[in-house]
Parts: sequence; structure tokens; C-alpha cells
Amino acid sequence: MTEEQPPDLSYEEAREELVEVVRRLESGGTGLEDSLALWERGERLATICQQWLDGARQRLDAALADDDAPEDKVR
Repeated sequence: MTEEQPPDLSYEEAREELVEVVRRLESGGTGLEDSLALWERGERLATICQQWLDGARQRLDAALADDDAPEDKVR
């Protein structure tokens, strides 16, 4: 997954799955291999969420910069 390519999951889907991964890890009862697989999946989901948030921040910053730019119109 690159920065130019949006993640396959929406922010909401990734966040929901991440919450479930954390719940399963916190509840215990999984073996070492399963716990490691859950942890790795959680790391990937956290990265997807961060990409969405970074993209949203860039869009907001661009919109704010456009609002602050002087008008090029002749009056």
C-alpha cells in the first residue's frame, strides 16, 4: 500500500476491526501464534487508520490555505 493509493478499507471499517483485534488481545485465551497474528493485523489496521487521518489533515490544510490565499480577481 502506497501513500498515493487509498487503503482497501474505509477508516470506519479499519477502526472497527482494530477495536475487535484489541478486544481479542486484551481478553487473552489465544496462543502465541494467534496473538502475534492479531498484533500484526492490528498494526496494519492502525497504519490504515493513520493514512486516512493524514489524508484528511492534508485536505483540511489545503482548504484552509485556499481560504487564506489572496483573491486574484480584479475589482
